[in-house]
Amino acid sequence: MKRFFFALYAVMFHLCRVFPVQKKRVALISMHNADFHDGLGEMERAFREQNAGFFFTRITRRDLALQTNGGVRALLRSLLRAVGFFTGKAYGLARAKYIFLNDNFMPLAGLHLSKQTVVVQLWHAEGAFKRFGQDIAQPPEIRAREAAGNAKLSFVVCSSESVAPHYASAFHVRPEQVLPLGSPRTDFFFRPHDLEGLRTRFDAQYPQCKGKKLVLYAPTFRDDPEQDKQLLSRLDTGLFNRHLGDEYALLVRLHPQVHADTRALEGAVNLTAYPDVSELVLLCDVLVTDYSSIVMDFALLRKRCIFYAFDLEAYQQSRPFYFNYEQFVPGKIVRTMLELVDEIEHGVLDLARLERFRTFHFGRPDGGAARRVADYVENLPDM
Repeated sequence: MKRFFFALYAVMFHLCRVFPVQKKRVALISMHNADFHDGLGEMERAFREQNAGFFFTRITRRDLALQTNGGVRALLRSLLRAVGFFTGKAYGLARAKYIFLNDNFMPLAGLHLSKQTVVVQLWHAEGAFKRFGQDIAQPPEIRAREAAGNAKLSFVVCSSESVAPHYASAFHVRPEQVLPLGSPRTDFFFRPHDLEGLRTRFDAQYPQCKGKKLVLYAPTFRDDPEQDKQLLSRLDTGLFNRHLGDEYALLVRLHPQVHADTRALEGAVNLTAYPDVSELVLLCDVLVTDYSSIVMDFALLRKRCIFYAFDLEAYQQSRPFYFNYEQFVPGKIVRTMLELVDEIEHGVLDLARLERFRTFHFGRPDGGAARRVADYVENLPDM
């Protein structure tokens, strides 16, 4: 079925190729469920700030998500989105001068793009933490289609010169195609924010958090769906609240690929559906994660990170890291819930270790990455 949809999309795209590329058209392809609260949104912002009459085409994975649990109206809306994906959005993509992605877009493998089009992979994470892309084992068909899509990339953007070789490897591109211009999605953190107002609105929505420090538990997915379902069984919210509940509130945000049942999650605030994870990074005092790249955001803001890596050995067998995990992570590693509670209560920030991690992955971030990327691609010579 996927092959059929890919082939149909390619047909529609190539029909639209009869129209010339528009120098002011930008296509933004969001396959990572960030709803443009990420590098794609920052790139759109950078182009719009020029007041130069740019047109934008937004493509998301929701365009092909049939919604069947909301009745006839919901189904019709999703069908209309799908029609738009194969028509208007195919047209916008075919005429785009600039295409930006935050993840792999599998239909890209079968598209013959104009030589005038510049395709930039922003990726949805910073740094080089766990291996990804062509650096991990994949089913042959997926690997081949991903490689064919990567062959269409003009450039890959990364957050620092230190991680550039790993991005060249993960995307199978030449070193000169990797642009260490900084990660556009981090520009958000350098703008001024009304943190007091943001916290007031958050407390109004989640009154159980008022007056407390916020601990965010954000684990990543495993390659085994059955293990994903068991993730929350390792989180003892009762123990957390008995020891820390007077001072801390526990927030839980699962990765989009984790399909654990959160209905029975008591003693914690389920924020898996919270629309903007960057706001949570601003609000939260402590991060508890395992192998998630969300650590990069907390490190960027020099906030304390704790690593609840209860299955480290098993995880490394299926998803190895670029570096030695235990020497690499910018915080304390714990294996049990008791150790985690103790570290939250009594642990201190190892600023020197955090600073080394931050410098390696970000160099000298300044909030101007999106503007640098936009300037770079706009100043390329015409093909």
